[in-house]
Amino acid sequence: MKKLLFTLMLSAASLSAFAQNYTNDKAHSKLGFSVSHMTISDIEGQFQNFDVHLNLTKEDLSDAKFHVVADVNSINTGIEARDNHLKSPDFFNTAKNSKLEFSSKGITRVKGNQFKMVGDLTLNGVTKPVTLKLVYNGNINNNGVKTYGFTVKGDVKRSDFNIGGNFPEAVVGDVVTLTSNLEFAAPKAK
Repeated sequence: MKKLLFTLMLSAASLSAFAQNYTNDKAHSKLGFSVSHMTISDIEGQFQNFDVHLNLTKEDLSDAKFHVVADVNSINTGIEARDNHLKSPDFFNTAKNSKLEFSSKGITRVKGNQFKMVGDLTLNGVTKPVTLKLVYNGNINNNGVKTYGFTVKGDVKRSDFNIGGNFPEAVVGDVVTLTSNLEFAAPKAK
């Protein structure tokens, strides 16, 4: 009985030792998007102020939880006039809804390092379920700190979030491709 109790305690200790909460390394992470313009080119941009939290207790990622919060006012397409227009009531209406938020609800391995991630995305005050592709790029030991890398991609329709309703698809595409490159470093031991 003592041996069984010791084994259970050791297993619980090793699991809790792996359980980690991570925040993205902002210097090595990007939350971006692209959308068709006039059906002949793509406009790219990113949200510069964002945080991604990752809760991970299993190395196979089966219980990983991602939570993203971005300040839509930090949108940057490289052209200030366009950025200001995107913040206006014509698109994101940041005076009323300045937050983008995503919370994952589940992750399923597709094959190898590729996963399907489902969750809720809130944009412009509207919350919708979305499915994203998650690629686990691996982990390394970076000066004694375990560092994880992920790429996330997926398409959403701006019309689902009441964004840019006065602009037809021939001017601004309805499908917006989201792309994130994320790096997380394990918290340093205290």
